Amino acid sequence: MTWAQASNITVLCLCLVGCVSQPTEQSTVPLGNKYATGFQITETDTGVVVEVFQPYQRVCVREPMRRLGTMSTVQVGFLDAIDAIDCLAAVCNPELIYTPVKGDEIDLGDSMKPSAERVLQAGLDALLAVNYGQYDNLEAARLEKLGVFTIYINEWQEHSPLARSEWIRVLGALTGHLHEADSVFHEVESKYKNLQSSISNLQSTKIMSGNNFRGTWYVPSGKNYLAYLFKDAGAEYPFYDDERETSIPLTIEETLRYFHDADVWVGAGGNSLAELADMDEKHTWFKAYQEGRVYNWRKQRLPSGANNFWERGVVHPEEMLEDVIHILNNAPDSTLHFAEHLY
Repeated sequence: MTWAQASNITVLCLCLVGCVSQPTEQSTVPLGNKYATGFQITETDTGVVVEVFQPYQRVCVREPMRRLGTMSTVQVGFLDAIDAIDCLAAVCNPELIYTPVKGDEIDLGDSMKPSAERVLQAGLDALLAVNYGQYDNLEAARLEKLGVFTIYINEWQEHSPLARSEWIRVLGALTGHLHEADSVFHEVESKYKNLQSSISNLQSTKIMSGNNFRGTWYVPSGKNYLAYLFKDAGAEYPFYDDERETSIPLTIEETLRYFHDADVWVGAGGNSLAELADMDEKHTWFKAYQEGRVYNWRKQRLPSGANNFWERGVVHPEEMLEDVIHILNNAPDSTLHFAEHLY
């Protein structure tokens, strides 16, 4: 079965639908983007050309896609922001979706291994995939062999919050809402930059992040979007200059050396101070814990585990930045969007 046979709606031009890996990812910002390095969009007289660089794909869209499936809840946030949620026809792990959707989407099963039968049944124009690692690539390749057309949406590979948010343009291009996507992103960027300029005269506050996991404390490197948030909020953080692509593993001794006197702890894994202490007594050794200035990213979370931090938060990093600024300045909990104060 070909992709065209599996789809109920014809997209008139799809160029190079297969995935061809590149040895390295794009490191410069392509023409038309302001921050994102992982894609390029070109408008032509006959449609829109979307190029995704890692793995490489080139997609020519002459008619908007009207039936999309997604393996990641992040894409639900993007579609909602450009009023294209009606294009969502199939989802993985529906219990993890926070954004209100139509409710008639086909459940594709677990995002780690979507049901090929259900994907084909959905008659999708495209399945929005991610490639966090080799396993994800194998799953996408398995579906492609069955005739499923996949497009990689890899906003997570971008280093800055604004670069991740800019991937809304890809969803806009695929669904015929590119100009709406540009409008949303420009407003996000403007608010983000205004917040940055507002903190230039604030006194620096030291911040820590991460949790102790089986004897190792993982903290964001300087190329992680959280480190960008901390820096843009004016916080003091010791790893801004560390350019590792992955999180930084620290021993508890190293963590204490860097963060024992941190004023605030943002991104803790528990739901209360008591729970953090039960998880590991070492969590109580830090000044931020002892002074009760600990926060997670779970304020907008449902009992099912759905968390708007991974949907609206990616689209609207200005709200995440505002949270960090408010936390650094001891603002009331009611001012926070995604962060929750632990007691």
